[in-house]
Amino acid sequence: MAQFTFFDILRNLLIATQWTVVLSLVSFAGGGLVGLLILFARISSRPWLRLVGRGYVELFQGTPLLMQLFLAFFGLVLFGISVPAWLAAGLALILWSAAFLGEIWRGCVQSVAKGQWEASSSLGMGYFQQLRYVILPQAMRVAIPPTVGFSVQVVKGTALTSIIGFIELTRAGTVVTNATYQPFLVYGLVALIYFCLCWPLSKASQILEKRLNVAHSHH
Repeated sequence: MAQFTFFDILRNLLIATQWTVVLSLVSFAGGGLVGLLILFARISSRPWLRLVGRGYVELFQGTPLLMQLFLAFFGLVLFGISVPAWLAAGLALILWSAAFLGEIWRGCVQSVAKGQWEASSSLGMGYFQQLRYVILPQAMRVAIPPTVGFSVQVVKGTALTSIIGFIELTRAGTVVTNATYQPFLVYGLVALIYFCLCWPLSKASQILEKRLNVAHSHH
């Protein structure tokens, strides 16, 4: 049986960490773009569009991410579409992230005082001008801390993609454990790497929340 040193184990885990980081970035960026569409649907003046946005959010927030991963990977096969694990993982995480980001941002937009809408309307601004020049700049200030905080959930969510065979950090940990029979050491390193990825994001969210003084910005 091949012997694995500590550095062999660590090197393999770090290689897999690259895919965790890439999947997190793709999911967060893609989820942000789709989340913007969800945001505009949720605050639209058209009832049917608000209903569509609400249905999307409730569907993806009301079902486990694990089930969404299974459906993305195995469900498409029923229609004759075979997708690789990385594509199914990215698609499921993008759609899942969009539901949460869209709802976070909706709350931030609606936290802007109604007087801001009325004041900008009195200046003759149209709906999209109000959003662009008055509402969104203020909402973005409120949205930064929870958005950064949610990125931690995206990183943790990538661990579930191991269930459909995507080789990221958790999956690599399982493979290395099967080869080395050192589960405590391997999963201890896996946990440490996740902590190194997530802790700076959590800390940044806390610092931004204090620095932007969100609690008093609209009072």
